[in-house]
Amino acid sequence: MKFGIDRLLSEPDLRKPLEGRRVALVAHPASVTADLTHSLDALIAAGVNVTSAFGPQHGLKGDKQDNMVETADETDPQYGIPVFSLYGEVRRPTGQMMSSADVFLFDLQDLGCRIYTFVTTLLYLLEEAAKHDKSVWVLDRPNPAGRPVEGTLLEPGHESFVGAAPMPMRHGLTMGEMGHWFIEHFGLDVDYRVIEMEGWQPDGPGHGWPVDRVWINPSPNAANVNMARAYAGTVMLEGTTLSEARGTTRPLEVLFGAPDLDAKAVLAEMKAFAPDWIEGCALRECWFEPTFHKHAGELCNGLMIHAEGPFYNHARFRPWRLQALAFKAIRRLYPDYELWRDFPYEYELERLAIDVINGGATLREWVEDTEARSGDLHSVASLDEKNWLEEVARSKMYHQ
Repeated sequence: MKFGIDRLLSEPDLRKPLEGRRVALVAHPASVTADLTHSLDALIAAGVNVTSAFGPQHGLKGDKQDNMVETADETDPQYGIPVFSLYGEVRRPTGQMMSSADVFLFDLQDLGCRIYTFVTTLLYLLEEAAKHDKSVWVLDRPNPAGRPVEGTLLEPGHESFVGAAPMPMRHGLTMGEMGHWFIEHFGLDVDYRVIEMEGWQPDGPGHGWPVDRVWINPSPNAANVNMARAYAGTVMLEGTTLSEARGTTRPLEVLFGAPDLDAKAVLAEMKAFAPDWIEGCALRECWFEPTFHKHAGELCNGLMIHAEGPFYNHARFRPWRLQALAFKAIRRLYPDYELWRDFPYEYELERLAIDVINGGATLREWVEDTEARSGDLHSVASLDEKNWLEEVARSKMYHQ
């Protein structure tokens, strides 16, 4: 199969509309061709007139480890072109940035999750391109989490840099498809094109991520496909006092970690409360000591998620419900545990981080309600999931 960047490079007819135009590239470390050449190098080598580049959160080089660690603008030392940061002084491209090119190539590897900020970066780019009469091309890449959809829709008034629009946590679209939905949903008048992948089978081997393609971290803590699958659940740990295993070699692949929790007891409570929510993966008790971040230097007990190999069932794995269940089990076993982290998250100062992350208070309130059962959250989420699938049906470009 071919990703969008590989088709653009190998098919001269696709590149022809770029002739005589100034081109900008939005990229990160996973923006590579099939032979692992970075897209910036490959495009310039192919004769494309690249006049600027843009780096999203974590930077063009991907060297910024944590959230809210900003990247400065710079000049590329090899090509002498400006490299603008979309996670520094601004999140949204300025008029000056937009004046640096005529066509903006968006080549970011996504994880298929609403909170992964590259989704919001695409929306902001489309909105600014509409204002400044610029063209946006998405060089499409796979959604490594595949087509399954899960979670409640972001509620009105809860928009943020980690919540661009009323979509569920696990959205099931590629970035090219998401662009089509953004344009329709927000009524944008913008020259938009998707360089489609060739031969992507979202329900084929790999369940979204092609088995013959090397995985490269699109952000520092996105180390493998197991993380990409689990992320729509484990990202919610960022709004809690529990460790997501940042500061270890397997971040965001655990349901939780803490020095003062009994992981075996939590797992037993999860199985008793909603056994069907833990299907599709294996959960294994683990111990780890983060070198930095939450509980740094402390031995943590936790549960490792294995949504991989023979343990993985693509249709049954539901990471958002799995993570919600872990929170519920902890609350039931430890009624007074200080679970929710109270700190500014993505520059949102008024709301609890867990509510910013989940696009509303529904999940947190369900966890805290001692009378609430699994069916109460499931009924709300399943209706939202059904509505989302109907909403985006026209935007999908890949079918099997």
